[in-house]
Amino acid sequence: MEIVIFVLIGTAVAILIYAVLIYNNLVRLKHDVTKAWSNIDVLLKQRHDELPKLIETCKQYMKFEQETLEKVMLARAAVNNAMRQGDVGAVGAAESQLRLGLGNLFAVAENYPDLKANDTFLHLQSRITGLENSIADRREFYNDSANINNVRIEQFPDIILARYFSFKPADLLEFDEAELTDVDMGTLFN
Repeated sequence: MEIVIFVLIGTAVAILIYAVLIYNNLVRLKHDVTKAWSNIDVLLKQRHDELPKLIETCKQYMKFEQETLEKVMLARAAVNNAMRQGDVGAVGAAESQLRLGLGNLFAVAENYPDLKANDTFLHLQSRITGLENSIADRREFYNDSANINNVRIEQFPDIILARYFSFKPADLLEFDEAELTDVDMGTLFN
């Protein structure tokens, strides 16, 4: 009889320890997603701080390209609004528009030799390009973290604790079709 009690207590303790380990892993994954999103947020804020400087530098030279400049500023505002709302899907769409606008801006800048030679413009262009590359890396890290989290909260036995403690799936940061296709360089220079 005593052996049965020890076996039952041992089994209960093992199940409890296993449940605690699962719970702690789910918490870690949730915080990994939050940390990955925070990394993107920091880079987006840095880029958004640099964009007005770039626009001002371009305005001095590009008097006839106001539409291009306005599109970049509108896309920047859309990203800011989506970030404030915490809407990952809207951030992805707005980011796509902003990246297209920046691509157009840099392409149009090719028509302005004085602008291309301006040290401030070159520095800002380099800085924003570097931030774009960092954002792309962080997007990949965020989506990996979100995917790992989403898989774990759907796997058995993790799903039991995930549902009980209301762990939610993380949205993936997805991109518009326009960002996934090749850029038509001919249309950028017309």
